[in-house]
Amino acid sequence: MGKRYLIDTNIVIDYLENKLPEPSLSLIDRLSIQISVITRIELLVWPKATESKLAILNSFINASEVLLLNESIILKTIEIRKNHYTKLPDAIIAATAIVNDLSILTRNLTDFEKIDGLVAIDPYALK
Repeated sequence: MGKRYLIDTNIVIDYLENKLPEPSLSLIDRLSIQISVITRIELLVWPKATESKLAILNSFINASEVLLLNESIILKTIEIRKNHYTKLPDAIIAATAIVNDLSILTRNLTDFEKIDGLVAIDPYALK
């Protein structure tokens, strides 16, 4: 089995707006999409989303595996918040990735780079 990824909110938006470079678009097209419940929430409250964009977002979410909070993710989130003072949404996303052995695809590497055991990849840097 190859690498598995959790897709951060900013990358979902860039993907749906066709802004990602070709290597990243083709990677995401081949993936079984996994997102955090936080990404689902963030996407559906995205202020720039028109009704038609909300329909596209809902279709994307419905085609994705939304990873919900469980006790392991909650405990890892607490550990991340205590050790790194990470914002709660980012801590939940990071904990979701770590607990599920996923790398995060994100533009916001600085939000995640100091968290032990987490691999964060900028899809804009993929070749």
